[in-house]
Amino acid sequence: MERWTSFSASADSPGPKGCSQQGRRAGRVPPPESGRSVKPNQSMATIGTTSSSEEAQLAQTIEMFEVITQSQPQDYQSLEILREAYVKLGREQDVINTSKRIANAYVLMGQFSSAILEYESILQKYPEDPDAMAGLSDIESLAGGLTPPGASAENTEVIKSPPKPAKSGHTTALARRLLKPDEIDEGRKPFHKLFVDSKAIASADFESCWPKQDYHSAPTKVVDPFLQVLADNNVLPVDKSLKLILDKHRVPFLPIERYDVDIELARTFPSSTLKRWCVLPFDRMSKSILVATANPFNKQAALELEETTKQRLIWYLVHPSELLKVIKKVIR
Repeated sequence: MERWTSFSASADSPGPKGCSQQGRRAGRVPPPESGRSVKPNQSMATIGTTSSSEEAQLAQTIEMFEVITQSQPQDYQSLEILREAYVKLGREQDVINTSKRIANAYVLMGQFSSAILEYESILQKYPEDPDAMAGLSDIESLAGGLTPPGASAENTEVIKSPPKPAKSGHTTALARRLLKPDEIDEGRKPFHKLFVDSKAIASADFESCWPKQDYHSAPTKVVDPFLQVLADNNVLPVDKSLKLILDKHRVPFLPIERYDVDIELARTFPSSTLKRWCVLPFDRMSKSILVATANPFNKQAALELEETTKQRLIWYLVHPSELLKVIKKVIR
């Protein structure tokens, strides 16, 4: 369990070699073997022309995300942040190299159309680039019915963006009043498969700990997430629950209590959604909103957040007790 205790270390704890501790409260980067994503010191969307201090900050961001992406080559979200930092510094060759790594990450995830777009964007600038041409050729081979390396059917249940619409077609503002409970996909089925079918917990414990929701009225307080209820009832410790999710599904982990959360951004989203599903939009990066959750399978939460913003949602798994603290601070 050392991979989790390292996240709760003090702010003065040293991070991985080469990663600065100055600036943001996001704290240290996860160990290279975990490869989980951590947000850089400053939202990329706020960086315009780069001053000397901004260049230094971008250099720290690059240093941090090179460590993360080297250990987790499929983490295309962190690769996109890394590429944006190189763009801001005008490091064209590094931009191209990172674009190739993003394309490769998409291939590893089985997202061939996204990989093709990345390679084609490179070829628009550099028509004779051998790596991009070879990458496209490899995709043609892989798309012929082969399973891409590292791809797994289990990953399809994690929240995607954009999510599928609700069955009834109602807007989510009406869904809380009009949808039947079995029409709301809050991630119960994949959680049951992951925790009960694997025999991590008993079926009776799952039923007693799964949050009971009243969909006909707005929640009066933040609803404890399933992982927290399991721990509070001494069924399964949080660190084991997190490890179970991360071992089976490719979702980045973030120590949210060390992050400089954009409280004003969070407050632009409906408090009822934040309370009911225990989710937190915590920062904006370029054209994306970063969202913290302890339930990466909750499609209903995604639907409700998408009603407030047209920007892409990028989800991060976080420790439930840390998430509860931050959400209560936001909505108090």
